[in-house]
Amino acid sequence: MSHEATAVLNTPSAAAQARAAKRLDPVSEPRAVRWLLTGIALAFLAFFLVVPLAAVFFEALRKGVGFYLESLADPDAWSAIKLTLTVAVIAVPLNLVFGVCASWAIAKFEFRGKALLTTLIDLPFSVSPVISGLIYVLLFGAQGWLGPWLQAHDVQIIFAVPGIVLATIFVTFPFVARELIPLMQAQGSDEEEAARVLGASGWQIFRRVTLPNVKWGLLYGVILCNARAMGEFGAVSVVSGHIRGQTDTMPLHVEILYNEYNFAAAFAVASVLALLALVTLALKLLAERHLAADLAGARDAVPAHAGPAVTSSNS
Repeated sequence: MSHEATAVLNTPSAAAQARAAKRLDPVSEPRAVRWLLTGIALAFLAFFLVVPLAAVFFEALRKGVGFYLESLADPDAWSAIKLTLTVAVIAVPLNLVFGVCASWAIAKFEFRGKALLTTLIDLPFSVSPVISGLIYVLLFGAQGWLGPWLQAHDVQIIFAVPGIVLATIFVTFPFVARELIPLMQAQGSDEEEAARVLGASGWQIFRRVTLPNVKWGLLYGVILCNARAMGEFGAVSVVSGHIRGQTDTMPLHVEILYNEYNFAAAFAVASVLALLALVTLALKLLAERHLAADLAGARDAVPAHAGPAVTSSNS
């Protein structure tokens, strides 16, 4: 059998191609199916997202605005709010520095141990937050490996603010790096190399070339990191000691109030977390829009650089 005949037999018929295109085209689906799928998605979001958020604000204001403000002005609640924001202010910039350095090294350089570093960055995603808290108790607790030395030098990490900061850093440090690595890899290193040839220093290359290209991905990672830092419960619960007015963050304070059957006050503090989550969501949507545009621009730029290189090699 000739090659032409084999090609004809292996080529799908026009009818088969039309049927495949129809299956892949979502517009060709019956209207009832589209409405059903859309309705299921909206019902799912309403049941698991909108209704719980509305219930939080409803319960927070059940006893009136005066009681709501009084609950937030409570010294223990105010201390929990301040501690939560303080921990986020410390943890997020540190993870920002780590994320930028790690992503730049992974995306721009080849070195021994690169695969191991990439794997370790994902470690907090696979480890339970409670386990991460126990790790720090094992290291820095009174009976831990470094506990006697810390006690001898009057340094307290567990059941104090430093332990909360360390636990928060551990559970949040992948977010910035995981957003920047694929973005930097997609953009390549042509622009950095051109700037280096023109005499730019490493800092100038980062500030004027790399950073503008990844700024929205960086913001997106910072937003996710900050949201997780303010809402973290498991790891912080293990290392904090639940000392009211001292080591209780907002999630821990909500649990304490709820266990004491002080539901209105618990939902009042929870509403602050919900408001912060809504603000984070709005910023996340803004960053996602610009990040998608940056990724599309990086993909469109690849053929422009690849074309001349292939032509010159074939000449």
